[in-house]
Amino acid sequence: MIMAEETTSEFREATPASGEKSLGTLLLVDDDQSFRQRLELTLARRGYDVVAASSLAEARERAGRVRPTHAVLDMKLEDGTGLELVAELRDQRPDIRIVMLTGYGNLTTAVAAIKAGAVDYLAKPADPDDIIKALSAEGGAQPEPPEDPMSADRVRWEHIQRVYELCDRNVSETARRLKMHRRTLQRILAKRSPR
Repeated sequence: MIMAEETTSEFREATPASGEKSLGTLLLVDDDQSFRQRLELTLARRGYDVVAASSLAEARERAGRVRPTHAVLDMKLEDGTGLELVAELRDQRPDIRIVMLTGYGNLTTAVAAIKAGAVDYLAKPADPDDIIKALSAEGGAQPEPPEDPMSADRVRWEHIQRVYELCDRNVSETARRLKMHRRTLQRILAKRSPR
C-alpha cells in the first residue's frame, strides 16, 4: 500500500499542468540535482509524466514500476552509466524512445548509445527543445539536427578535457595518449572552452 501512495505522489508532482493530455511517462535519470530538477519541470510542463531518478539503482527500481514510454538518461552516473540502462529499458518496452545526455562529446559512446537503442545523443547542457524534438520524432525517424550544434573546436576541446580527466589530470600522460606535444596541450588546457 505504501508503494502505491509513493507512486501516486510522484505522478501528482510531475503530471502535466492544466488537464492537458499526457505525452507518456518519461524516466529522467541524472545525478546533477539542479539540472535534473530544471529539466523535470520543463518536461512536465511540455506534457510528460516525469519520474526522476538520480542513480542507476533508483532508475531500475522506478522503471520496473512505471514502464516508461520515454527516457532521458545521463551517460555518467555515480553508480554506473546510463548506457547500461538502455538495453534493460528496451527489454521492458521495445518502443521506448531514449535520449542519452553527456557532459563530454564522445563519438565512441555516441555510437554505442545509438546501437544499444537510443534515438539520439546530446551534449550537456542540452537544450530542452532539442531533447523534446528527439523524443517526439515519429517512429524510427531521426530528429532534425540542432539549430546550434557544437562546433568542431568545441567537440575537440571536450574530448581533450575528457581524456585529461580520465588520466587524473596528469598533463604528461594526457599528452602521450593524445599524441600531442605537452606544451601544446598545456596551452589548450589554459584556454576557455570554445563555443
